Amino acid sequence: MSDVSVLEKGQALKKILIIEDERPLAEAVQFSLEKEGYEVDIALDGERGWEMFSGGGYDLILLDLMLPGIEGMEICRRIRGSGSTPVIMLTAKDSDVDKILGLEMGADDYVTKPFNMRELVARVRAVLRRAILEGEVADSKNRRLEVGEIVLDPERHEVTVCGEVVDMPLMEYRLLELFMRNPGKALGREYLLNKAWEGDFYGQTKTLDVHIRRLREKIEKDPANPQHIITVRGVGYRFEAGGSKG
Repeated sequence: MSDVSVLEKGQALKKILIIEDERPLAEAVQFSLEKEGYEVDIALDGERGWEMFSGGGYDLILLDLMLPGIEGMEICRRIRGSGSTPVIMLTAKDSDVDKILGLEMGADDYVTKPFNMRELVARVRAVLRRAILEGEVADSKNRRLEVGEIVLDPERHEVTVCGEVVDMPLMEYRLLELFMRNPGKALGREYLLNKAWEGDFYGQTKTLDVHIRRLREKIEKDPANPQHIITVRGVGYRFEAGGSKG
């Protein structure tokens, strides 16, 4: 199946840079990827490749290891130092040392020449798909959460209630974030403990109740009659935008 189907789902056109000094190979790869719906540019040496990459806008780099000018390993190191653009290395070398070195430099995948063009296209598709998913997860984690008068800002690691910054110790912050990312869901006590303490909880489960009580005191108008953190008997707790009691 062509990757044009990805574009039909609303994804932006993906732009790929091939840095490869063998022109016939570079043009063959370009032709195959353009058939799949990608926009593809070519650089025939390391210096030109780095210059084009530095211009920005590429979603993936196909990078030859042996290049005139700046070598592939150095370009990979520079790319990785400047961001998270995916890199697939293309090389005639087939030693485990070269593969390991390429991956340690930050390459996302490694294809040895001669390669099957369909396999390369599949690798490109897989790496781009993974980059999209990782980007979505990162965006989700950094997205500001807002429920009524409560605002949690992951980038600032800050919680405000009615516009006022609230002092929030780490465990209380983690619990609130779990609640706000799962509104309306009944979250079990073990789940909350494992997630908030990241698997390192060894105390009594009553510790959770203490944190919940303190959290309610900070975000609820009437902690004795909570409107947000609702007790679910025999299960755990549920977070509501407001209007419920428990």
